[in-house]
Amino acid sequence: MTLSTARPLLGCIADDFTGATDLANMLVRGGMRTVQSIGIPGTEVAAGLDADAIVIALKSRTTPSTDAVAESLAALNWLRAQGCEQIFFKYCSTFDSTAAGNIGPVSEALLKALNSDFTLACPAFPENGRTIFRGHLFVQDQLLNESGMQHHPLTPMTDANLVRVLQSQTSLKVGLLRYDSIAQGPEKVREKFAELRAQGIGMAIADALCDQDLYTLGTACADLPLLTGGSGLALGLPENFRRAGKLRDFDASSLPAVSGGEVVLAGSASVATNGQVAAWLESGRPALRIDPLALAAGEPVVAQALAFAKDNEQTVLIYATSSPDDVKAVQQKLGVEQAGSLVERAFGEIAKGLRQNGVRRFVIAGGETSGAVVQALGVQLLQIGAQIDPGVPATVSSTDEPLALALKSGNFGCRDFFDKALKQLAGDAK
Repeated sequence: MTLSTARPLLGCIADDFTGATDLANMLVRGGMRTVQSIGIPGTEVAAGLDADAIVIALKSRTTPSTDAVAESLAALNWLRAQGCEQIFFKYCSTFDSTAAGNIGPVSEALLKALNSDFTLACPAFPENGRTIFRGHLFVQDQLLNESGMQHHPLTPMTDANLVRVLQSQTSLKVGLLRYDSIAQGPEKVREKFAELRAQGIGMAIADALCDQDLYTLGTACADLPLLTGGSGLALGLPENFRRAGKLRDFDASSLPAVSGGEVVLAGSASVATNGQVAAWLESGRPALRIDPLALAAGEPVVAQALAFAKDNEQTVLIYATSSPDDVKAVQQKLGVEQAGSLVERAFGEIAKGLRQNGVRRFVIAGGETSGAVVQALGVQLLQIGAQIDPGVPATVSSTDEPLALALKSGNFGCRDFFDKALKQLAGDAK
């Protein structure tokens, strides 16, 4: 990142840390120089940014709706002050939300603040198996509510009908933009926008079965002040700015090398992360599990984890990942919020201790865990590099002593993701 007077083109607000990185990855793939801010940047940060896109990572997915709305509006004000021409509100490709929101309330508030009357909601990410058909979200070949997401400890998703889910969260009328209209191209989609608006619809769930659908939607949405969705919806946005002569050709994925120790930290209880932890254990590599009940009992879990990492010559995995039944058992004893916050604080303290012991490369699984770790490490800005797996890029912090980080949504990544990420952060990815 260098000093520049250039104004950013696209301003993004993400409701968690790994989701922000996922979106930034998509924009870099499209040729947009992208930086990610952990929280709303200060004025001194704004003065030194040179990027085509700015992604502000909030931790608002599971906070009270009033707090999520206030934070998101503050982020919007900051992005508009930087001159951003379009705003993107990013949430998970599995439409993660609590019973009260926050996708609906935040989208509605942003739309009103931008003096606009219509936007799309499209979490589809076909490359990672998330598709939408007639308003229903599929994860691979399963409906959302049969995919394992119904067991999510914080945001259980029990309904695959996104029109119904979103309508329960907003006072705006929610409609559907069907796949057969999208298949006819951007001009037809814009015609459907006009029809939906005439029906009084303020937000429309958009079907998407493949990447071409997302490119079509992106082209059609060039003039919408606000877009909302998963990172897949951003596929077509860079080309809009390029077509308008506003985007320069640039190697957007170049990152500086970072030397030092490395570690894997996994806090997600998702199906994908469980598989990645299992793969690590099956390989016989050193791993230590964090027990929330031991944390609650006051046992020196953080010190034990740091000693475990220091005593091993190999790279270690420190994890709290467990089965849905185990998670529920812990939550019943400690409460949902207490169980989660105990583990997050522990991972933050472990990360700080590891950095003091020379660790400079961190692979982190889980949005809440990633948020806790980057905050504990004092990371404010991330430069986004090349993709490791769909939705997960390598990143380097702007701290005085740079850190290389891979921030992975719990649901993302192949089974050997940890190995792939470690290799890429070390600079020897194949």
